[in-house]
Amino acid sequence: MVRFALGRPNTLERGPKALARFVPAISVAVAACFALMPIVVQLGWIPDVGFLLLIAWRLLRGDVIPAWWAAPLGLVNDLLTGTPIGLSVVIWTTAMLLLDLLDRRTMWRDYWVEWGLAAVLVVGNETTRWWIDGLMGAPVAYASLLPPITLSILVFPLAAWAASALDRWRLGR
Repeated sequence: MVRFALGRPNTLERGPKALARFVPAISVAVAACFALMPIVVQLGWIPDVGFLLLIAWRLLRGDVIPAWWAAPLGLVNDLLTGTPIGLSVVIWTTAMLLLDLLDRRTMWRDYWVEWGLAAVLVVGNETTRWWIDGLMGAPVAYASLLPPITLSILVFPLAAWAASALDRWRLGR
């Protein structure tokens, strides 16, 4: 009896943290703040960490981030990064809807398939941003997108790990 009183609580007695349903959205908004880091470069090579974490949460647990959360989180990203208002809203919502569609069509997914899906979505994100920048009068060679695309694809496993660690903490495991 004494040993039980002094020991850790049983895992069955622990439950989700308070406000556990908002942890994914808050973590994506905090990850979008990485764009505010004081790094000065001529061309951006820092990955869109908010987008990577959004994809990681959606691929890890499709039920914690509804598709409609992509719009307000994209607006937060637009306000923090200085991109045209609505660009991340459209890209992030499209990515969430595509992932919902793929969830209905696929029977199984493993880690490599998820990494490939994330790579396709990152390429689509960067290409759309490049196209919109060109329409707004800031033409840049497409080859300049190769470093941020490559870095984003290589950093995705860290985003997936962060999402899974936050999910374990959120659920009290």
